[in-house]
Amino acid sequence: MAAAMASQGERAVLEEEFKWLLQEEVHAVLRQLQDILKEASHRFALPTSGSGRAVKQENFVLSTSGTDQVKGVMTLQGDALCQADVNLKMPRNNQLLHFAFREDKQWKLQQIQDARNHVNQAIYLLMNRDVNYQFKTGLEVLKLMDAVMLQLSRARNRLTTPATLTLPEIASSGLTNFKPAGGSVLHNPGAMFEFGSQRYEVSHVHKVECVVPWLNDALVFFTVSLQLCQQLKDKISVFSSYWNYRPY
Repeated sequence: MAAAMASQGERAVLEEEFKWLLQEEVHAVLRQLQDILKEASHRFALPTSGSGRAVKQENFVLSTSGTDQVKGVMTLQGDALCQADVNLKMPRNNQLLHFAFREDKQWKLQQIQDARNHVNQAIYLLMNRDVNYQFKTGLEVLKLMDAVMLQLSRARNRLTTPATLTLPEIASSGLTNFKPAGGSVLHNPGAMFEFGSQRYEVSHVHKVECVVPWLNDALVFFTVSLQLCQQLKDKISVFSSYWNYRPY
Protein backbone atom coordinates (compact mmCIF):
# COMPACT_ATOMS: atom_id res chain seq x y z
CA MET A 1 0.00 0.00 0.00
CA ALA A 2 2.83 2.42 0.88
CA ALA A 3 4.54 1.69 -2.45
CA ALA A 4 1.31 2.27 -4.30
CA MET A 5 0.77 5.56 -2.47
CA ALA A 6 4.33 6.66 -3.29
CA SER A 7 3.82 5.76 -6.90
CA GLN A 8 0.62 7.75 -7.03
CA GLY A 9 2.35 10.67 -5.32
CA GLU A 10 5.23 10.64 -7.78
CA ARG A 11 2.78 10.48 -10.65
CA ALA A 12 0.88 13.46 -9.31
CA VAL A 13 4.11 15.48 -9.06
CA LEU A 14 5.11 14.56 -12.60
CA GLU A 15 1.68 15.49 -13.91
CA GLU A 16 1.94 18.89 -12.22
CA GLU A 17 5.40 19.43 -13.70
CA PHE A 18 4.16 18.44 -17.13
CA LYS A 19 1.18 20.79 -16.77
CA TRP A 20 3.55 23.63 -15.85
CA LEU A 21 5.70 22.81 -18.89
CA LEU A 22 2.70 23.07 -21.22
CA GLN A 23 1.25 26.20 -19.62
CA GLU A 24 4.39 28.19 -18.86
CA GLU A 25 7.66 27.00 -20.36
CA VAL A 26 6.27 26.25 -23.83
CA HIS A 27 5.00 29.81 -24.16
CA ALA A 28 8.29 31.24 -22.94
CA VAL A 29 10.16 29.26 -25.61
CA LEU A 30 7.67 30.33 -28.29
CA ARG A 31 8.19 33.99 -27.40
CA GLN A 32 11.96 33.52 -27.53
CA LEU A 33 11.69 31.86 -30.94
CA GLN A 34 9.52 34.69 -32.24
CA ASP A 35 12.07 37.30 -31.13
CA ILE A 36 14.98 35.43 -32.72
CA LEU A 37 13.20 34.78 -36.01
CA LYS A 38 11.99 38.37 -36.28
CA GLU A 39 15.63 39.43 -36.02
CA ALA A 40 16.47 36.88 -38.72
CA SER A 41 13.71 38.22 -40.95
CA HIS A 42 14.98 41.78 -40.50
CA ARG A 43 18.36 40.70 -41.87
CA PHE A 44 16.74 40.10 -45.26
CA ALA A 45 16.62 43.74 -46.32
CA LEU A 46 14.23 43.17 -49.22
CA PRO A 47 11.87 45.87 -50.52
CA THR A 48 8.21 45.40 -49.63
CA SER A 49 5.39 46.32 -52.00
CA GLY A 50 4.28 49.92 -51.62
CA SER A 51 7.11 50.82 -49.25
CA GLY A 52 8.78 53.11 -51.78
CA ARG A 53 12.04 52.53 -49.93
CA ALA A 54 15.08 51.52 -51.95
CA VAL A 55 17.37 48.88 -50.52
CA LYS A 56 20.97 50.00 -50.25
CA GLN A 57 23.60 48.47 -52.50
CA GLU A 58 26.49 46.54 -50.96
CA ASN A 59 29.80 45.72 -52.62
CA PHE A 60 31.62 42.45 -51.93
CA VAL A 61 35.03 41.30 -53.08
CA LEU A 62 35.07 37.97 -54.90
CA SER A 63 37.93 35.65 -54.06
CA THR A 64 39.23 32.19 -54.92
CA SER A 65 41.22 29.92 -52.65
CA GLY A 66 44.82 29.28 -53.60
CA THR A 67 44.87 31.26 -56.85
CA ASP A 68 44.71 34.80 -58.17
CA GLN A 69 43.42 33.88 -61.61
CA VAL A 70 39.96 35.25 -60.85
CA LYS A 71 39.32 38.56 -59.13
CA GLY A 72 36.25 40.70 -59.01
CA VAL A 73 33.62 42.70 -57.18
CA MET A 74 29.89 42.12 -57.04
CA THR A 75 27.12 44.49 -55.98
CA LEU A 76 24.18 43.06 -54.06
CA GLN A 77 20.94 44.94 -53.57
CA GLY A 78 18.63 42.93 -51.35
CA ASP A 79 18.00 39.69 -53.21
CA ALA A 80 19.34 40.98 -56.54
CA LEU A 81 22.85 40.79 -57.92
CA CYS A 82 22.80 44.06 -59.83
CA GLN A 83 26.45 44.48 -60.83
CA ALA A 84 29.51 42.27 -61.18
CA ASP A 85 32.98 42.93 -62.54
CA VAL A 86 35.27 39.94 -62.96
CA ASN A 87 38.84 39.79 -64.22
CA LEU A 88 40.02 36.40 -65.46
CA LYS A 89 43.68 35.62 -66.10
CA MET A 90 44.06 33.00 -68.83
CA PRO A 91 46.22 30.09 -67.60
CA ARG A 92 48.22 29.64 -70.82
CA ASN A 93 49.29 33.16 -71.77
CA ASN A 94 48.26 35.24 -68.71
CA GLN A 95 45.97 37.31 -70.92
CA LEU A 96 43.55 39.31 -68.78
CA LEU A 97 39.87 39.10 -69.71
CA HIS A 98 37.23 41.37 -68.21
CA PHE A 99 33.56 40.48 -67.78
CA ALA A 100 30.69 42.53 -66.42
CA PHE A 101 26.93 42.33 -66.05
CA ARG A 102 24.78 44.17 -68.54
CA GLU A 103 23.77 47.47 -66.95
CA ASP A 104 20.10 46.91 -67.75
CA LYS A 105 19.93 43.47 -66.13
CA GLN A 106 19.80 42.10 -62.60
CA TRP A 107 20.24 38.54 -61.41
CA LYS A 108 17.50 37.73 -58.90
CA LEU A 109 18.83 35.39 -56.22
CA GLN A 110 15.70 33.37 -55.64
CA GLN A 111 17.27 31.46 -52.76
CA ILE A 112 17.35 34.65 -50.64
CA GLN A 113 13.66 35.34 -51.27
CA ASP A 114 12.81 31.70 -50.57
CA ALA A 115 14.76 31.69 -47.29
CA ARG A 116 12.96 34.79 -46.08
CA ASN A 117 9.59 33.29 -47.04
CA HIS A 118 10.36 30.18 -44.99
CA VAL A 119 11.35 32.33 -41.99
CA ASN A 120 8.13 34.32 -42.22
CA GLN A 121 6.12 31.10 -42.44
CA ALA A 122 7.83 29.85 -39.28
CA ILE A 123 6.92 33.12 -37.51
CA TYR A 124 3.32 32.74 -38.68
CA LEU A 125 3.16 29.21 -37.24
CA LEU A 126 4.46 30.46 -33.89
CA MET A 127 2.00 33.37 -33.70
CA ASN A 128 -1.08 31.74 -35.24
CA ARG A 129 -3.04 31.38 -32.00
CA ASP A 130 -4.76 33.52 -29.37
CA VAL A 131 -2.50 35.08 -26.74
CA ASN A 132 -4.36 33.18 -24.01
CA TYR A 133 -4.25 29.84 -25.80
CA GLN A 134 -3.19 26.91 -23.64
CA PHE A 135 -1.65 23.74 -25.02
CA LYS A 136 -3.47 20.66 -23.77
CA THR A 137 -1.15 17.88 -24.92
CA GLY A 138 2.52 17.37 -25.58
CA LEU A 139 1.71 15.99 -29.02
CA GLU A 140 0.28 19.38 -29.93
CA VAL A 141 3.59 21.05 -29.10
CA LEU A 142 5.63 18.39 -30.90
CA LYS A 143 3.62 18.90 -34.09
CA LEU A 144 4.15 22.66 -33.88
CA MET A 145 7.90 22.27 -33.32
CA ASP A 146 8.17 19.84 -36.26
CA ALA A 147 6.38 22.30 -38.54
CA VAL A 148 8.59 25.22 -37.44
CA MET A 149 11.78 23.15 -37.75
CA LEU A 150 10.78 22.10 -41.27
CA GLN A 151 10.53 25.75 -42.36
CA LEU A 152 13.82 26.66 -40.69
CA SER A 153 15.63 23.69 -42.23
CA ARG A 154 14.33 24.67 -45.66
CA ALA A 155 15.45 28.27 -45.12
CA ARG A 156 18.93 27.17 -44.06
CA ASN A 157 19.25 24.71 -46.94
CA ARG A 158 18.30 27.34 -49.53
CA LEU A 159 21.19 29.51 -48.39
CA THR A 160 23.81 26.81 -47.88
CA THR A 161 23.08 24.72 -50.99
CA PRO A 162 21.77 27.07 -53.70
CA ALA A 163 20.84 25.56 -57.05
CA THR A 164 23.26 25.88 -59.96
CA LEU A 165 22.12 27.09 -63.36
CA THR A 166 22.67 25.34 -66.66
CA LEU A 167 24.03 27.14 -69.70
CA PRO A 168 20.56 27.29 -71.30
CA GLU A 169 19.17 28.91 -68.13
CA ILE A 170 22.01 31.44 -68.05
CA ALA A 171 21.51 32.25 -71.72
CA SER A 172 17.74 32.63 -71.45
CA SER A 173 18.06 34.95 -68.45
CA GLY A 174 19.26 37.77 -70.69
CA LEU A 175 22.19 38.51 -68.40
CA THR A 176 24.73 37.53 -71.04
CA ASN A 177 25.20 37.62 -74.77
CA PHE A 178 26.31 34.03 -75.30
CA LYS A 179 24.19 31.05 -76.19
CA PRO A 180 24.79 27.41 -75.21
CA ALA A 181 25.60 24.65 -77.61
CA GLY A 182 23.79 21.61 -76.27
CA GLY A 183 22.56 21.10 -72.74
CA SER A 184 25.83 21.16 -70.86
CA VAL A 185 25.97 22.34 -67.27
CA LEU A 186 27.92 25.53 -66.74
CA HIS A 187 30.32 24.24 -64.10
CA ASN A 188 31.44 21.12 -65.98
CA PRO A 189 34.58 21.21 -68.14
CA GLY A 190 33.70 20.37 -71.69
CA ALA A 191 30.57 22.54 -71.79
CA MET A 192 30.18 24.34 -75.11
CA PHE A 193 28.85 27.83 -75.78
CA GLU A 194 28.91 30.45 -78.51
CA PHE A 195 29.84 34.09 -78.17
CA GLY A 196 29.40 36.22 -81.24
CA SER A 197 30.36 33.95 -84.11
CA GLN A 198 32.92 31.99 -82.09
CA ARG A 199 32.40 28.61 -80.44
CA TYR A 200 34.07 27.97 -77.09
CA GLU A 201 34.60 25.05 -74.75
CA VAL A 202 34.93 25.26 -70.97
CA SER A 203 38.43 23.98 -70.13
CA HIS A 204 38.89 25.20 -66.52
CA VAL A 205 36.47 25.97 -63.72
CA HIS A 206 37.11 28.54 -60.99
CA LYS A 207 34.78 29.03 -58.05
CA VAL A 208 34.65 32.54 -56.60
CA GLU A 209 33.14 33.29 -53.22
CA CYS A 210 32.36 36.24 -50.99
CA VAL A 211 31.14 36.64 -47.43
CA VAL A 212 27.76 38.35 -46.96
CA PRO A 213 27.63 39.18 -43.22
CA TRP A 214 23.87 39.55 -42.89
CA LEU A 215 23.29 36.15 -44.48
CA ASN A 216 25.77 34.64 -42.01
CA ASP A 217 23.77 36.28 -39.20
CA ALA A 218 20.57 34.72 -40.51
CA LEU A 219 22.18 31.27 -40.59
CA VAL A 220 23.23 31.67 -36.94
CA PHE A 221 19.65 32.61 -36.00
CA PHE A 222 18.36 29.53 -37.83
CA THR A 223 20.77 27.27 -35.95
CA VAL A 224 19.90 28.73 -32.53
CA SER A 225 16.17 28.46 -33.26
CA LEU A 226 16.47 24.84 -34.38
CA GLN A 227 18.33 24.03 -31.15
CA LEU A 228 15.59 25.65 -29.04
CA CYS A 229 12.91 23.67 -30.87
CA GLN A 230 14.77 20.41 -30.35
CA GLN A 231 15.37 21.12 -26.66
CA LEU A 232 11.65 21.70 -26.11
CA LYS A 233 10.83 18.49 -27.96
CA ASP A 234 13.33 16.60 -25.80
CA LYS A 235 11.81 17.93 -22.57
CA ILE A 236 8.33 16.84 -23.61
CA SER A 237 9.56 13.44 -24.71
CA VAL A 238 11.26 12.84 -21.34
CA PHE A 239 7.89 12.83 -19.59
CA SER A 240 6.61 10.03 -21.81
CA SER A 241 9.21 7.68 -20.31
CA TYR A 242 7.50 7.93 -16.89
CA TRP A 243 4.20 6.59 -18.16
CA ASN A 244 3.34 3.31 -19.83
CA TYR A 245 1.26 5.31 -22.26
CA ARG A 246 2.22 8.49 -24.05
CA PRO A 247 0.89 11.47 -22.03
CA TYR A 248 -0.14 13.32 -25.18
